[in-house]
Formats: sequence, structure tokens, C-alpha cells
Amino acid sequence: MDESVVRKYLTAGDIAERVKRRAEREVKPGVRLLDLVSTLESYVVELGGRPAFPVNVSVDHEAAHRTPYADEESTIPEDGVVKVDVGVHVDGFIADTAITVALSEKHRDLVEAAREALEKALSFVRPGVRASEVGAVIERTVRSRGFKVVRNLSGHSLAEYTIHAGETIPNYRDPLNFSRLKPGVAYAIEPFATTGSGVVHSEKRVSIYAVKPSAVYRNTSEEQLIEAITKKVRTLPFTERWFPELVALLGLERFRETLKTLSKKNYLISYPVLSDTPGSYVAQFEETVLILSDKSVIVTTSKNTP
Repeated sequence: MDESVVRKYLTAGDIAERVKRRAEREVKPGVRLLDLVSTLESYVVELGGRPAFPVNVSVDHEAAHRTPYADEESTIPEDGVVKVDVGVHVDGFIADTAITVALSEKHRDLVEAAREALEKALSFVRPGVRASEVGAVIERTVRSRGFKVVRNLSGHSLAEYTIHAGETIPNYRDPLNFSRLKPGVAYAIEPFATTGSGVVHSEKRVSIYAVKPSAVYRNTSEEQLIEAITKKVRTLPFTERWFPELVALLGLERFRETLKTLSKKNYLISYPVLSDTPGSYVAQFEETVLILSDKSVIVTTSKNTP
């Protein structure tokens, strides 16, 4: 891997780590989700990076893909289990990291299960290790604390301007996953521990989209809208609140409906909120690891020097 690329991953990781630590301080009962994500995304830019996707704030049984709408008034609940997932890129090279903040002591064991699973997985990661073996470490750790892993969410390889680059790091021993961690590739390792079923489902709520690279457009106005989005974020995930100029032009409701329509036409990829069973709780931790020829480097920490 080119040295300049390594530096960009390390820079993105350092920014993501600092934003994650700020998130840990900012998550408090009563804080508006919209204020929280706006603060964190602005901090990414202030530190010299760009958001690789909208900051996710998933609460309680929600596991992933929740970011507030532009006009949303939801707040963090008193006893919430709050997952904050942050992505930062530097010239397209992405660091992906997440933390769970439990606002009640009763969820401490769940949070520690996910945290410990990540720590043990990271200590096991090295060039050539099987992805399924990393998953086995995660599953064994979470189950030893009396919880389940989320089986249909996984870690993933990262590439330039690509968050899910094709390889998966399961959260359990998957005998059908034969891949090995390759030098020159970055991976996001992200255990999920749950009190629920261990399987997430898609909610109706969608507030995150991405442009589908292979789409062929049949309508000039739709193509122009897609071009305006692509110019700003390429094919990285985005949300309506990132485009105040389009909201001003079309109105918020019309822009929101247009995004839904473009998704139905297969021009956009939609990312619905993913949740376990209502009444359950999900915890998540995540770090990005860069695999070099002879070692691995956790880039989303304050000690990311190779």
C-alpha cells in the first residue's frame, strides 16, 4: 500500500477517534438527535476531514442506519442505549468507528459484552487470519456474557470512496466465509451484542441514501438532481439535511418524496433503519484496522502510528 494512502487512513482514523470521544461526552438525556449529529459532523470538518456517511444515532433496539430527518425533534431518552457510528474520509480513504453509551447501569453488562468482543477480536486480527475466526472470537465473547450477537450485521472491508467493499467480517463463526484478511486492505470490525433475537429487520423509516453507480436515467430533471448529489458526495451515503440548497429549491417534503421515488426507481440505494425486536437492547463497538504486510494497525485510536 502506498505510504500516502496509509497516511490518509491514519489521518481519517485520528479524526474519527476524536469525534467518537466527543460523542461520548455529548450523549445525554434530552439532547436532540439533530443537534448531536450536526455537532459531530461539523467537528469532522473542523478537524480537516469529511463525513463518509451521516452520523448514525441508533437507540435501544435500533442497531444501525438511524440518522435524524432535517425537521426531526426526537431526543435521547433517559435510560437509552445509544449507539453513535461515525465515518470520516480523507480524499476518499475511510475510517469507520462506533461507540455505545448506556445511560443506565442496568445495561452495563450488555455494553461491556460488545466492548470486550471488539477488544478480543482486534487482538486476534493479523495478516492472513480467516474472517470467520475473527467472528468466532466475537461470538464466543458475547455469548459468555449471556447475550447474542446480531448474525445479519457484519464488519466489512473498506476501499476508496466505498464503505462496503465486498468482504465481510461476520460476528459469528461462519463456515461458508473462507476469506482471509489481506495486506493493503482496511477493515471495519464491529461486534453487535443484543438482548433480543440476534436478527435485525428493516424498518419503514429511511433517512440515508446513496447514489447507485450503475443507474441509467430516463428523465432529465432526475438526472440533474442525481448529478447535484453526486457532485457533493460521489456515491457515499447521504441524508436530506446535507442538501439545504435542494431543500430550499424543492421544499423539504417534496425533496424527501423525490428521494423515495428515486430509490423505488433503483437510482438510489436506500438504507432503512435496522432493528432487533421491540423492547430489546443492542450495543455496538467498532474500529477500523489497516492490514499491512507484517502487522495490523488500528487507525481509529489515538495510538495509530504504524
